[in-house]
Amino acid sequence: MAEHAEYPAYPVGLRLSGRRVVVVGGGQVAQRRLPALIAAGADILLVSPSATPSVEAMASAGEIIWERRAYADGDLAGAWYVLIATGDTAANEQASSEAERHRIWCVRSDDAAAATAWTPATGRSEGVTVAVLTGHDPRRSAAVRDAVVEGLRDGTLAAPRDRDRAPSVALVGGGPGDPDLITVRGRRLLAEADVVIADRLGPRDLLDELPPHVEVIDAAKIPYGRFMAQEAINNALIEHARAGKTVVRLKGGDPFVFGRGMEEAEALAAAGIACTVVPGISSSISVPGAAGIPVTHRGVAHEFTVVSGHVAPDDERSLVDWAALAALRGTLVVLMGVDKIGAIAAALIAHGKSQETPVALVQEGTTAAQRRVDATLATVGEKARSEGVRPPAVIVIGPVVRVGPPHGRP
Repeated sequence: MAEHAEYPAYPVGLRLSGRRVVVVGGGQVAQRRLPALIAAGADILLVSPSATPSVEAMASAGEIIWERRAYADGDLAGAWYVLIATGDTAANEQASSEAERHRIWCVRSDDAAAATAWTPATGRSEGVTVAVLTGHDPRRSAAVRDAVVEGLRDGTLAAPRDRDRAPSVALVGGGPGDPDLITVRGRRLLAEADVVIADRLGPRDLLDELPPHVEVIDAAKIPYGRFMAQEAINNALIEHARAGKTVVRLKGGDPFVFGRGMEEAEALAAAGIACTVVPGISSSISVPGAAGIPVTHRGVAHEFTVVSGHVAPDDERSLVDWAALAALRGTLVVLMGVDKIGAIAAALIAHGKSQETPVALVQEGTTAAQRRVDATLATVGEKARSEGVRPPAVIVIGPVVRVGPPHGRP
C-alpha cells in the first residue's frame, strides 16, 4: 500500500506450482513475466481483450488460459498471486482493490507504490536463482543482478556447490591460451573445482586464480620430454572423483580436437562416473584469426581442413591422406607439426601442391608471446628452423595467408 512504501520489501520465494495466478493485461509486461510463471508451474489465467503475438503463442500452446475480455470484478477468485499490467488505470485500480480485499499478493506495473508485491530483477545460473530489489529503481536492480549472475557464470564469484551430488568430472576446453577465451561455463566449473588436472597447453594464468585448497595436478605432455601417461591421467580422474572431489580436466583448445577427450570420457563412463564435456575454442580457427588469417574467405577458400602433424607423412602410423590434401584448393591447418613441417611441405609438393603456396606459422597464438612467421611450402622447413619456431604453433597453408594487411611476409 502507498502509505507503507517507505519500508523495505520482505524478500520471499513463492512456490506457485499448481496454484492459480491471474495476469491482467497481455502486453509487453505480461510477455516478459509469463515465461517465469510458466516455468514455476503456475496455473495461469490471462484476462485481456488483446495480447502480443508471443503471449498469444503461449495460449495456443496451452501454457496459459486466455480469456479475451476486459477485467471484471471476481476474476481474482481463488488466485494466490496476481500481476496487473494494463494501460487502463481505472481497471488496474479496480483489480488491485479486489486483490487487497482478498489478501492476494499483487504486482502493479503502473504503480509500484500501490502494489503489495514487487517483482525483483532475477537471473539464474546452474541452479542458483538471483533476485535483486533496490526499491523503485529497476535499472539499478538489473545492474546488480547482472553483476552477480555474471560473476557466478564466469567463476569470479563462486557459490558453494551441492555437496550431496554424485561424483563427476568436467572435461573443460580451455581455449588457445588467452585466459579470457575460456568459455563462461568452463571458467565457472574451474572456480568450483577441488582438483584440477591441467595440460601444459591449457590457459595457465587461470590456475593462479584458484583458491589455496584446490589441488592442481600437472598432466603436461611436453613433446618428446616428460609426460604423464594417458592411463595415469584416466586413473587420476577416476580416483579423485570417487573420493567425492569435484574434478576438472583442463585441456588446451577443445577436448575433442586432438585432445584425447573421448578416451577420458570413455574411461569415466566405464567407471560409472558422470562426465560433463565443455567445448573449448579450438586453436585451429582462433589462432589463425588472432594472427589476421581467416581460414575461409569469399573468393579465396570455401573449405578448411585440420590435420595433426605429430607424425611424418612417411610414417606408417600416419592416418592422413596427404595426396588428397594436396589436391584440395582450400585451407590446410596443421596442428602439432612444427618439427615435421619440412617433411609435410615436401609431401604436399610431391603430390602436386605448388611450392609457392603461402604458409604461416603462428607460435603461442592469442598470448602475449604470439608471433607469426610467413614462408612458402618451398621455404617453410628452413624458415621454421632459422626463426626458431617452437611448439605450440599453428601452421596455416593456403592462399588465405595472403589475405588482409601484410605481416612481415617474404
